[in-house]
Amino acid sequence: MDVIERWREIAHTRDAEALAELLAEDVVFRSPVVHSPQRGKAITQKYLTAAFDVLFGPEFAYVGEWRGENSAVLEFTTVVEGIEINGVDIITWDASGRIVEFKVMARPLKGVNLLHRLMGERLLGQAAASA
Repeated sequence: MDVIERWREIAHTRDAEALAELLAEDVVFRSPVVHSPQRGKAITQKYLTAAFDVLFGPEFAYVGEWRGENSAVLEFTTVVEGIEINGVDIITWDASGRIVEFKVMARPLKGVNLLHRLMGERLLGQAAASA
Protein backbone atom coordinates (compact mmCIF):
# COMPACT_ATOMS: atom_id res chain seq x y z
CA MET A 1 0.00 0.00 0.00
CA ASP A 2 1.49 3.36 -0.95
CA VAL A 3 1.66 6.40 1.32
CA ILE A 4 -1.52 8.04 0.02
CA GLU A 5 -3.52 4.81 0.21
CA ARG A 6 -2.29 4.40 3.81
CA TRP A 7 -3.22 8.02 4.59
CA ARG A 8 -6.72 7.56 3.15
CA GLU A 9 -7.22 4.39 5.23
CA ILE A 10 -5.99 6.13 8.39
CA ALA A 11 -8.24 9.13 7.74
CA HIS A 12 -11.19 6.80 7.22
CA THR A 13 -10.55 4.69 10.35
CA ARG A 14 -9.07 7.51 12.47
CA ASP A 15 -6.35 5.08 13.59
CA ALA A 16 -3.97 7.15 15.76
CA GLU A 17 -1.44 4.32 16.08
CA ALA A 18 -1.22 3.84 12.31
CA LEU A 19 -0.95 7.62 11.90
CA ALA A 20 2.04 7.69 14.26
CA GLU A 21 3.72 4.98 12.18
CA LEU A 22 3.14 6.95 8.96
CA LEU A 23 4.64 10.21 10.23
CA ALA A 24 8.39 10.85 10.18
CA GLU A 25 9.90 11.98 13.50
CA ASP A 26 10.76 15.40 12.04
CA VAL A 27 7.53 15.88 10.07
CA VAL A 28 6.41 19.48 9.50
CA PHE A 29 2.72 20.40 9.65
CA ARG A 30 1.54 23.61 8.00
CA SER A 31 -1.91 24.75 9.05
CA PRO A 32 -4.15 27.18 7.17
CA VAL A 33 -4.67 29.13 10.40
CA VAL A 34 -1.32 28.98 12.23
CA HIS A 35 1.45 31.27 10.99
CA SER A 36 4.46 29.16 11.92
CA PRO A 37 5.14 25.57 10.85
CA GLN A 38 4.51 22.96 13.53
CA ARG A 39 7.51 20.62 13.75
CA GLY A 40 7.64 17.06 14.99
CA LYS A 41 5.56 13.91 15.08
CA ALA A 42 3.73 14.61 18.36
CA ILE A 43 2.32 18.03 17.40
CA THR A 44 1.51 16.91 13.84
CA GLN A 45 -0.38 13.92 15.18
CA LYS A 46 -2.36 16.22 17.49
CA TYR A 47 -3.33 18.50 14.61
CA LEU A 48 -4.32 15.62 12.33
CA THR A 49 -6.34 13.75 14.96
CA ALA A 50 -8.16 17.01 15.79
CA ALA A 51 -8.83 17.43 12.07
CA PHE A 52 -10.38 13.94 12.00
CA ASP A 53 -12.99 15.22 14.47
CA VAL A 54 -13.54 18.59 12.80
CA LEU A 55 -13.33 17.88 9.07
CA PHE A 56 -13.83 14.18 8.48
CA GLY A 57 -17.59 14.01 8.99
CA PRO A 58 -20.12 12.23 6.80
CA GLU A 59 -19.85 14.88 4.05
CA PHE A 60 -16.05 14.73 3.76
CA ALA A 61 -14.76 13.52 0.39
CA TYR A 62 -11.51 13.66 -1.52
CA VAL A 63 -12.56 14.87 -4.98
CA GLY A 64 -9.23 15.24 -6.78
CA GLU A 65 -5.70 13.89 -6.64
CA TRP A 66 -2.45 14.95 -8.31
CA ARG A 67 0.81 13.10 -7.72
CA GLY A 68 4.52 13.66 -8.03
CA GLU A 69 7.30 11.18 -7.36
CA ASN A 70 7.14 11.59 -3.57
CA SER A 71 4.28 14.01 -3.11
CA ALA A 72 0.57 14.35 -3.69
CA VAL A 73 -2.13 17.00 -3.59
CA LEU A 74 -5.52 15.76 -2.44
CA GLU A 75 -8.46 18.10 -2.96
CA PHE A 76 -11.29 17.74 -0.47
CA THR A 77 -14.76 19.07 0.20
CA THR A 78 -16.74 18.87 3.40
CA VAL A 79 -19.54 20.63 5.23
CA VAL A 80 -18.97 21.78 8.80
CA GLU A 81 -21.76 23.46 10.75
CA GLY A 82 -23.55 24.18 7.47
CA ILE A 83 -20.53 25.80 5.80
CA GLU A 84 -19.08 24.15 2.69
CA ILE A 85 -15.30 24.00 2.91
CA ASN A 86 -13.00 23.23 0.00
CA GLY A 87 -9.31 22.62 0.45
CA VAL A 88 -6.22 20.63 -0.32
CA ASP A 89 -3.87 18.42 1.63
CA ILE A 90 -0.35 18.67 0.20
CA ILE A 91 1.59 15.64 1.39
CA THR A 92 5.29 14.90 0.92
CA TRP A 93 7.01 11.69 1.98
CA ASP A 94 10.55 10.33 2.17
CA ALA A 95 12.16 7.22 0.66
CA SER A 96 11.03 5.11 3.64
CA GLY A 97 7.37 5.98 2.99
CA ARG A 98 6.92 8.29 5.96
CA ILE A 99 5.22 11.68 5.68
CA VAL A 100 7.75 14.51 6.11
CA GLU A 101 5.45 17.44 5.37
CA PHE A 102 1.69 17.87 5.57
CA LYS A 103 0.26 21.20 4.44
CA VAL A 104 -3.43 22.09 4.52
CA MET A 105 -4.96 24.95 2.56
CA ALA A 106 -8.67 25.76 2.81
CA ARG A 107 -11.32 28.20 1.62
CA PRO A 108 -13.57 30.21 1.94
CA LEU A 109 -12.58 32.66 4.67
CA LYS A 110 -15.78 31.93 6.60
CA GLY A 111 -14.78 28.23 6.60
CA VAL A 112 -11.20 28.98 7.61
CA ASN A 113 -12.44 31.07 10.53
CA LEU A 114 -14.71 28.20 11.60
CA LEU A 115 -11.81 25.74 11.33
CA HIS A 116 -9.68 28.06 13.45
CA ARG A 117 -12.25 28.06 16.23
CA LEU A 118 -13.08 24.35 16.12
CA MET A 119 -9.49 23.15 15.80
CA GLY A 120 -8.50 25.42 18.70
CA GLU A 121 -11.24 23.89 20.84
CA ARG A 122 -10.14 20.32 19.96
CA LEU A 123 -6.45 21.04 20.55
CA LEU A 124 -7.20 22.68 23.90
CA GLY A 125 -9.36 19.68 24.80
CA GLN A 126 -6.52 17.27 23.90
CA ALA A 127 -4.08 19.28 26.04
CA ALA A 128 -6.47 19.24 29.01
CA ALA A 129 -7.11 15.50 28.63
CA SER A 130 -3.39 14.69 28.62
CA ALA A 131 -2.59 16.93 31.63
